[in-house]
Amino acid sequence: MTVEQLTLAKAINESLRAVLEADPKVLIMGEDVGKLGGVFRVTDGLQKDFGEDRVIDTPLAESGIVGTAIGLALRGYRPVVEIQFDGFVFPAYDQIVTQLAKMHARALGKIRLPVVIRIPYGGGIGAVEHHSESPEALFAHVAGLKVVSPSNAGDAYWMLQQAIQSDDPVIFFEPKRRYWDKGEVDTKATPGPLHRARVVHEGTDLTLVAYGPMVKLCQEAEAAAQEEGKSLEVLDLRSMSPIDFDSIQASVEKTRRLVVVHEAPVFLGTGAEIAARITERCFHHLEAPVLRVGGYHAPYPPARLEDEYLPGLDRVLDTVDRSLAY
Repeated sequence: MTVEQLTLAKAINESLRAVLEADPKVLIMGEDVGKLGGVFRVTDGLQKDFGEDRVIDTPLAESGIVGTAIGLALRGYRPVVEIQFDGFVFPAYDQIVTQLAKMHARALGKIRLPVVIRIPYGGGIGAVEHHSESPEALFAHVAGLKVVSPSNAGDAYWMLQQAIQSDDPVIFFEPKRRYWDKGEVDTKATPGPLHRARVVHEGTDLTLVAYGPMVKLCQEAEAAAQEEGKSLEVLDLRSMSPIDFDSIQASVEKTRRLVVVHEAPVFLGTGAEIAARITERCFHHLEAPVLRVGGYHAPYPPARLEDEYLPGLDRVLDTVDRSLAY
């Protein structure tokens, strides 16, 4: 059977298994990815089946892990790096920004760096700072990097394979609070383009744009608004670099209102770029300013306070009401 119900974490595991079987140049590297199977067990069983030369337990040294992956990519391999938690990526930020993102242009296009960096991100699991953050805008701002995030098991399965097959470096953000959400995975499907947004639910009164962990929240907001007679369109962005502005524009020209939702702080976040671009493109179609819902411009709080920090249903619906009130 080609269609299965899998958790998002299991879909990633099956996706990695598929590419390891299909391409001997694919390697997995990271802290505890082998014998333990990763802290979230996403790589469970892969080292046992493919060996320690292809699923490699590394030292606790993110800069060294990414630097080694760059060297392997230069020699024709396709390394998939796991960063254990979002906040652990910063020791490797120099390698990512000054080497991984720049080498293709520096070599005038003569070399490729097909490296995928998997990063579990976001809150909602009751963890502390460095384990619950959303740093995607820091990478989307860097030319030379592609930045994507699946919101469901089906996308996780196919988007990861597409990222690994890409000749460009891809930062693959995995919404850790959704790891245990089940969804339909068709392993024989023909996936759409990696960087194209997807309409999750059609509507006429307002467009909600989200990605990763917030897509499910926006679907819940749509259902709640529908009970009050409001018709919301939900768009899963899927890619933060490049951004599919054409799909957002098409939706906004229909609904004439836009609310962007993400966990990351609103200040200088992905929503700010979307708001600016859509205001430029759709100025004469908009009946309200583009509004944003996100985290606060503050360090991630202790677990007992994260429900106050993270966008919730009430904050999304309040913002929808503000937009519709114009």
